[in-house]
Amino acid sequence: MAVRLRLKKMGRKKQPYYRIGAFESTSPRDGRAIEELGYYHPLVQDEEKQLVLNKERVEHWLQHGAKPTETVASLLKKRGISVKA
Repeated sequence: MAVRLRLKKMGRKKQPYYRIGAFESTSPRDGRAIEELGYYHPLVQDEEKQLVLNKERVEHWLQHGAKPTETVASLLKKRGISVKA
């Protein structure tokens, strides 16, 4: 089972927000996640509220071979979580 850390689009028209989760690589974009790891609200001005992560669980998934998408990797980098290439 290949696991990817990626975004799941939520919200409504012109007001998106995203849940960050661990997904099986073959599941659809908005499918069921193995585990929800946090959320990302791009329209919120306060940076602390814009990206909320369970850092411990994200690191757990990365250590067990989960690969983040490019977008999630850039968000993790903002929070100081190193992503191996």
